[in-house]
Amino acid sequence: MPNAPNMVVAQSGGPSPVINSSLRGIIEAARDLGQIGTVYGGRHGIEGVLQEELLDLSAQSPEEVALLRVTPAAGSIGTCRYKLRPEQKEDFQRAIDVFRAHSVGYFLYIGGNDSMDTASKVAQFAQQQGLDLVAVGVPKTIDNDVGDGEFRLIDHTPGYGSTAKYWTHLVQFANEENAGSSPADPVLVMQAMGRKIGFIPAAARLADPARELPLLIYLAEGPCSLAQLADQVNDQLQKHGRCLVVVSEGFDVGDLGVLRDSFGHVQFSSSQTTVAQVVVNYLNKVGLAAKGAARANVPGTDQRHSMAYASTVDLDEAYRCGQQAALLAAQGESGYMATILRDPGPIYHVRYDKVPLAEVALSERKFPAQWIAPSGTDVTDDFVRYARPLIGEEMLTLPMVGGRVRMTRFAPIYASQKLPRYVPQADRK
Repeated sequence: MPNAPNMVVAQSGGPSPVINSSLRGIIEAARDLGQIGTVYGGRHGIEGVLQEELLDLSAQSPEEVALLRVTPAAGSIGTCRYKLRPEQKEDFQRAIDVFRAHSVGYFLYIGGNDSMDTASKVAQFAQQQGLDLVAVGVPKTIDNDVGDGEFRLIDHTPGYGSTAKYWTHLVQFANEENAGSSPADPVLVMQAMGRKIGFIPAAARLADPARELPLLIYLAEGPCSLAQLADQVNDQLQKHGRCLVVVSEGFDVGDLGVLRDSFGHVQFSSSQTTVAQVVVNYLNKVGLAAKGAARANVPGTDQRHSMAYASTVDLDEAYRCGQQAALLAAQGESGYMATILRDPGPIYHVRYDKVPLAEVALSERKFPAQWIAPSGTDVTDDFVRYARPLIGEEMLTLPMVGGRVRMTRFAPIYASQKLPRYVPQADRK
C-alpha cells in the first residue's frame, strides 16, 4: 500500500528460544496484511529506537526471515534492559521524534511485564503529542510470570514451554548419570532460573510425572531451612542410595551478594556464588547418609538459548502471537497485548486474543500455591496437566550446513538517520 504507515518492532529483557519466532510472525503478517509499510527493527530494543538505529526488516530475504524459527535468543535484532522511566521525558520525546521522522504509525514491543509497561507509556505519550501511533505488546518470558494468578490475561508466555522442555530433558539425562555414578556422587543439585517465580524449576517434574525418581524440587515460593533440606536429601539417600535436587535460583539461602539489572531484577547468574553451590557446600559439610559427595550443576543462559530443546508447540504459538500482534496493529487496536488463552476441556487447544496493556503492565503472576505439593518438595498433578502440553511431543529438526546450525543473518540495511545524535538519558554521565 503506497504511503502506508511504517512499523517499528523491538525486543526487551532476557531472550528466549522462541522470541525470533514471534518476530518472524510479525514480519510475515505485516507483509501480507498490506496496511503496513516498511517494518523496522529497533537495534537492541528501545535503545535502538532512541539512537535511531532502525534495521530494515522488510528488505531482508524471505529465507533469512524464515530461518528466525530456528534462531534462538535475540541476536537477529538485539534486546536491551533499558527502562523508560516516567521522569525521562527527553527519552519519550526522542522516541516520538524518531517515529515521526520515519513515518512510523505502529510500535510493537516484545517482552515481559516491564516491556508491556514501556509500550503502554509510549502509546500514552504519543497520544499526548498528537502522534497517531498504534502500540501493541507481544508477550515473551521464560519465567511465565506475565499475567495474573487466574490465568485470565494470558495462559502462558511464549518461551516458557521451551525452557520447560529443556528442564524435562536435563533431569532425564542427569538421572542417567546419577544412577550410574551414585556410589561416588550420590547427590546432584541442579539450579534453575526463575528469580522468585517457580515455573521453571517446577518443570523438572515433567521428566518424571509418575514420580519414580528420587527427585526433590525446591521452589522459591516454598522456603525451608538448609537443615530441613539436608534431612530430606538424607531421607532419599536412605531409601534410594541417591538423590536429584532441583532448586530455584531464588531459593532463600541467605545473602549471595547479588547484582541487579536496570529493571531492578536480581541477576543470580552474576552473583559471586550460587544457591546450588551453597546447598552443596552445606550438604557436604553436615554429611550425607551415603558415601561420596554432593555435586552441583548450574546451567546459565543456555536455559533460554538452547535451540535444540525448543518446543515446537512453543515455536508455533510464539509465531501466532506475532501474527496476532501485527493484525491488532493493522486494525488500529492500540494499547493491547496479543495473548494466548486456553480453551477449557481435557484436549489442549488455545486461541489468540487481546488484553489491555495497562492491565498486563501492572500484573505479575505468582506460581499458584495450590500447585505446590504439601511436602514442599514437589508440585501437583494439576501443574503437570497444565505444563505437559507446552513441551510438545517431538524434538525440533535444525537446518545444518557444514555441521553447524544455519541461523538467520540479516543484512545490515538500516534506515537513513535523519535526526541529530542522541544519548539516552540513563546513559549520560
